[in-house]
Amino acid sequence: MKITATTETWKLAQAFTISRGSRMTTEVVVVTLEGEGHTGRGEATPLARYGESPASALEQLAAVAPRLQNGEPLEALLESMPPGAARNALDCAGWDWRCKQASRRIDQLLGWPPLRPVTTAYTLSIDTPEAMEAAARKHAARPLLKIKLGPRQVIESVEAVRRGAPASRLIVDANEAWDAENLPRYLGAMADLGVGFVEQPLPAGRDDALARIERPLPVLADEAFHTTADLPGLIGKYDGINIKLDKTGGLTEALRAVAAGREAGMRLMCGCMLGTSLAMAPAMVVAQQVDEVDLDAPLLLADDRPEGLRFHGSTIEPFSGRLWG
Repeated sequence: MKITATTETWKLAQAFTISRGSRMTTEVVVVTLEGEGHTGRGEATPLARYGESPASALEQLAAVAPRLQNGEPLEALLESMPPGAARNALDCAGWDWRCKQASRRIDQLLGWPPLRPVTTAYTLSIDTPEAMEAAARKHAARPLLKIKLGPRQVIESVEAVRRGAPASRLIVDANEAWDAENLPRYLGAMADLGVGFVEQPLPAGRDDALARIERPLPVLADEAFHTTADLPGLIGKYDGINIKLDKTGGLTEALRAVAAGREAGMRLMCGCMLGTSLAMAPAMVVAQQVDEVDLDAPLLLADDRPEGLRFHGSTIEPFSGRLWG
């Protein structure tokens, strides 16, 4: 088998702003896996937050390529790699390759019923409360809005979004921006405003306060959860986990995380980084088995891949085999 890895830069439709900064583009890594006359593809988005970059992902993939060409089984090679973007791109390329080799769709390969449409959250970036209210009003017909928040104007921003979209379900993602001192007040305000749950309010590794306070609404781990190995340390602090393939290191571990999270009684969410439909397609497999879906990244791009996912409002249709799987 032969691995080819490249980087691609995709423009966003508008600035995407979270507590860690703002961007107008996203850089992804695309892996192509070739062998026995078949080709598989996978895409991942390395994040500096996790000590990754497109260059470091390419280095990881270049390091394992000779082993695969020398006949080492792909499964064994993947198990030797750390979780993260590089392993995700290669693992998803492997799943796509196996589908092409077997002439079967991913649901058939897994022994599942056909994939069904799912409803995704739509993300509102951090801005002034006035701008966030205007954005919410523009997207008020969407059933689920995800509000990015930082350390300032927390309550005012959610109040503004609620005014703009009174009928939408709301969820909040603080991306580690809050502190333990303000946490009880913020969680109480979110509950009063009808927010469904909050993602990662405190920094991962500095979140013990979550176990010591009453949580008036569910709190989900995002930056604090990567793989099933993290689950034991989250019990008592979090009520759910956000499963992202770039954190788990691929679809294989993401499916394990679904099973382990369900067994642990966790609320399950499937999320994504900023990427194209090629990255969202394998996440759509995970989305079949979770409680909440946040796979709106293609809606945030200026352009997507020609064979990309079909969106009807916030509903994502099952993807074509021309895209993946």
